[in-house]
Amino acid sequence: MESIAWMAWTLPTAIFFALLACTLGVMTWLAAVYPEAERVGVLTIPTTRGDRLFISLVLAAVIHLVWIGLVGTDPIFTLPIGEGVEVSSLWLATVISLLSAVAIFRTV
Repeated sequence: MESIAWMAWTLPTAIFFALLACTLGVMTWLAAVYPEAERVGVLTIPTTRGDRLFISLVLAAVIHLVWIGLVGTDPIFTLPIGEGVEVSSLWLATVISLLSAVAIFRTV
């Protein structure tokens, strides 16, 4: 059996997938309760909630890859938990991704 240690299942990865599952759950509930109509935003093409989610997820991946390539994942500070938990600068890319997702859902 092959080792899957390279997959790096870390706390940020777990949080990402948990939030993605919650997002899909909320979007499914919204689709059932409030049927959506396509809308035209700054892209000047009709988009649905699913389209905007896909665009925001692709943009989040690009933001994180560019961040890793240009800035890296060095710790920015250490939390005083246990022997000290280092917080990666990649969390800043996550905040930027969340802000971009809000902008996409509001304007696209």
